[in-house]
Amino acid sequence: MFGVVVFAYLVAVMQRSSLGVAAVQATERFDVAATALSALAVVQLVVYAALQIPTGVLLDRVGPKLLLALGAGLMVAGQTTLALSPTLGVAIVGRMLVGAGDAMTFISAIRLLAAWFPPRRLPLVSQLLGSVGQFGQVLSAFPLALALHTWGWTPAYLSAAALSVIALACLLLIVRNSQAAQSRLVSPSWAESMRYLKESFARPGTQLGFWSHFVSQSSVTVFALLWGFPFLSVGLGYGPTAAAGLITLTVGIGAISGPVLGLLAARFPFRRSSLVLGVVAAMAVAWGLVLGWPGQPPLVLIVVLVCVIAIGGPASLIGLDFARSFNPASALGSASGFVNVGGFTASFVMMFLIGVLLDAVDRLRGGTGVPQELYSLDSFRIAFLVQYLIVGVGVGMLLHARRRTRRRMHEEEGIEVAPLWVALMRSWRRAR
Repeated sequence: MFGVVVFAYLVAVMQRSSLGVAAVQATERFDVAATALSALAVVQLVVYAALQIPTGVLLDRVGPKLLLALGAGLMVAGQTTLALSPTLGVAIVGRMLVGAGDAMTFISAIRLLAAWFPPRRLPLVSQLLGSVGQFGQVLSAFPLALALHTWGWTPAYLSAAALSVIALACLLLIVRNSQAAQSRLVSPSWAESMRYLKESFARPGTQLGFWSHFVSQSSVTVFALLWGFPFLSVGLGYGPTAAAGLITLTVGIGAISGPVLGLLAARFPFRRSSLVLGVVAAMAVAWGLVLGWPGQPPLVLIVVLVCVIAIGGPASLIGLDFARSFNPASALGSASGFVNVGGFTASFVMMFLIGVLLDAVDRLRGGTGVPQELYSLDSFRIAFLVQYLIVGVGVGMLLHARRRTRRRMHEEEGIEVAPLWVALMRSWRRAR
């Protein structure tokens, strides 16, 4: 069952990221500017984020198997619609269906794992799910990109839809809710579900998970889902093959860093937010070096950037670990749905604003909207700065939520978490 769930999530990631490698082709197919193209990607993430909380509530009522199967079915419909779309409007409907199916997949998978694995293993198992699932980006970066180049738009996306058909069949035949979870599906009433949801929102630990997810996941999501491919292939002039290879590198780094972060989170549960903040600080430095580099940044610096932002994907799963730690099992679906909104909310805001800024810079320079002018390196230098604004707000909110969480832990459980520098000094003194 673990293998089937991982496969279903891997296919969902492929469907989610399948537009990124086709950004240039979509610009030409639908004859649209960067703002309209970003809207095609943003609407998928808006639907994803909007359905996280309703999906979480349903999880607490009907269990994960049904929602996993429904999600795979919606992605079949969405990718088929995109494959046959003659206009941007029809393509948007297809991506909305993909976003709806994707919304039901990950938190349902997390909930299923929580029912089958003991709590001490969940941080590592969750990281394995996330890390292996990210290999779906490899499917979109190479086989799908090759299919687009060889067969064209419609056959490529119909092939993508076929993978979700296989995932749906496997889910229906093999996966089942655990016996304990099944016995609880004499589920709470809607009034009780709404109460669980309200209580989850009010917990500082749930809010800490939301903002941890918000600040860590957004940069790599924006890069892999849409703007990384035109930035690398056109802005930096690397071409489609090298751009696909660099985006695929995010998957490998995520697969390596995910289990490491999972082990660290399990070993140091009171320092999980410090892990998140450390990853965010590294991303800020890497982006600053690339965007501020005079002239063309060297390839080694781009590789460093890709590796650093890739760690943000596994780091975001720490937010879901906060949801598990600070909520009862009866409200875990609602809490996980709320937390999972965070990174995708930041992502679609960034994604849309980057498209708006690219169009604005192109108009100011008298460009014609062709990809070579629209996706120039200088335009991306300006557009990518929006990340600092969005993530900066999230870091401020994360620190506020962490203070409230630690205060409540002290009041209710007598646990006092010292600042990180104090803990490090104590460790150093003990070592001496």
